[in-house]
Amino acid sequence: MATIRPHNRPVLLVVDVQVAVMADAWDAPRVIANIGRAVARARALGVPVAWVQHDGDDLPRGSAGWQLVPELQPADGDVHVFKRYESSFEDTTLESELARLGAAHIVLAGAATNWCIRATAYAALDRGYDLTLLKDAHTAPSLELRDGKRVEAEGIVADLNAVMTWIRYPGRQAATATADAVDFATPGGGRA
Repeated sequence: MATIRPHNRPVLLVVDVQVAVMADAWDAPRVIANIGRAVARARALGVPVAWVQHDGDDLPRGSAGWQLVPELQPADGDVHVFKRYESSFEDTTLESELARLGAAHIVLAGAATNWCIRATAYAALDRGYDLTLLKDAHTAPSLELRDGKRVEAEGIVADLNAVMTWIRYPGRQAATATADAVDFATPGGGRA
């Protein structure tokens, strides 16, 4: 069983809002704007913001596509984590940074919904964190399957939003909220 954190200190975790990741993502301008509003709200409330960037053979560190989108940039004092796997927790400094901040409630936004957001959400819950998924602040491209079928991005986003309202873990809360209505102070943090 996971270690349940006895407090509810929040952190806003923004995953992979990088130029190449967002280039083909569904409704990217709206999602980026929603993430920007969530970041501004978090900072105004004194909630730490952590940025995760993916490094990989197809997204080498320092390349143009690896950069965060210009509309979203870390501020001095924000946490910055680099990853090579879908989960933001695997083989990264994220867990030690969250421990340093005393975080127990992760508010999650970014891309791509079906890979890194899903993996990070489950990893957070598995590790005992409360989780709020910003339902209007994550995205993915549509998925072309090998058999020629297509899974539309809007459906991928809707699926994870539904799952995060239904899933249950002992001693933890999972919820969704909009970027404008998230309650950073409440475990599960959903008001809308």
